[in-house]
Amino acid sequence: MSESRQLDRFDRKILDILSNEGRLPATDLARRIGMSKSPCQARLKRLQDDGVILGFRAVLDPAALRRAHVAFVEVTLSDTREAALRAFNAAVRIVPEIEQCHMIAGSFDYLLKVRTEDIDSYRRVLGEVVSALPHVESTSTHVTMEAVKDLAF
Repeated sequence: MSESRQLDRFDRKILDILSNEGRLPATDLARRIGMSKSPCQARLKRLQDDGVILGFRAVLDPAALRRAHVAFVEVTLSDTREAALRAFNAAVRIVPEIEQCHMIAGSFDYLLKVRTEDIDSYRRVLGEVVSALPHVESTSTHVTMEAVKDLAF
């Protein structure tokens, strides 16, 4: 988005509505923000062109996909030079059970969100996949008991 372009109340309302209802027809979106269809569609296109809206996707039910078990894994690497970080990042991207990966400034290097069917499958993924990623020195697991707030971005 350009530095000079600010989001106004209509833009913010569009974003708020679409973040919860991405398949809302343009006519319904326009009605809900108090605007006619054509200007609403123009704003929507501008938000997409400016990179504010990156895309639309289906929100899936993890339980239906047998991926209801969530664990967060702290990963410490044995080497944090740029080549090691690139190798780790590339390897993480191809592991389907790793839903999110964040580089962390703190006492460990990465935080992974791992989804599996159950604790047994998680243990297998941890031992055979996560621990075998490039330069992994140690891991520490935090298993979730309940998702209180879980936004899919």
